[in-house]
Amino acid sequence: MAAPRSKQFDDVYFSAENGFAETEYVFIRGNGLPEAWAEQNFTIFETGFGTGLNFLCAWRLWNETNAERKLHFISVEKFPLSRGEIESALEIWRENFEEEMAALLAKYPENLSGTHRIAVGENSMLTLIFDDVNEAMPKLNETVDCWFLDGFKPKKNPEMWTDIVFQNMARMSKPGTTFATFTAAGFVRRGLQAAGFDVKRIKGYGTKWHMLTGVMT
Repeated sequence: MAAPRSKQFDDVYFSAENGFAETEYVFIRGNGLPEAWAEQNFTIFETGFGTGLNFLCAWRLWNETNAERKLHFISVEKFPLSRGEIESALEIWRENFEEEMAALLAKYPENLSGTHRIAVGENSMLTLIFDDVNEAMPKLNETVDCWFLDGFKPKKNPEMWTDIVFQNMARMSKPGTTFATFTAAGFVRRGLQAAGFDVKRIKGYGTKWHMLTGVMT
């Protein structure tokens, strides 16, 4: 199965090798999950909802390990996919999170700008913000426990990787807040360091040499 490709950025939404395994390696393991959320409420902020793969992987793991607590997953997406496009892109992994996928598709909003708060489960809230991340983040007042920095490659979508994003990440983080991202671009690393994160470059997923993880000090 070919990975779906963005018309706006001419880049794939996830690894053609194995998007599911990539999410688990980069964002789940990169943020030390599920250990980091053990026995506490937890807020994840994602830049770039895309197909919803990262959300579904995290929510499935949450339901398996910490379902009695409250999860809040916030994701900003400037170019939302339709319900049908999401279902088609994720069909190959339906058996991995069938219940979660059905719940998401049942409540996924139409392609409208603005903020959509969706109670996807008894203790799980998905907030979808269909807007430019540079305009949306400064308006928010959340305390975030970990960051999924996704979106497309910095050279394809530089507007996703800006000082506005990095500075607002720092504003909404607390000591111990983590981040993970598939990219190891130098300006991303420097921007996150300047914002106050302790940044590490580690082995990337698959054929990618490196990726970045870090923690707010």
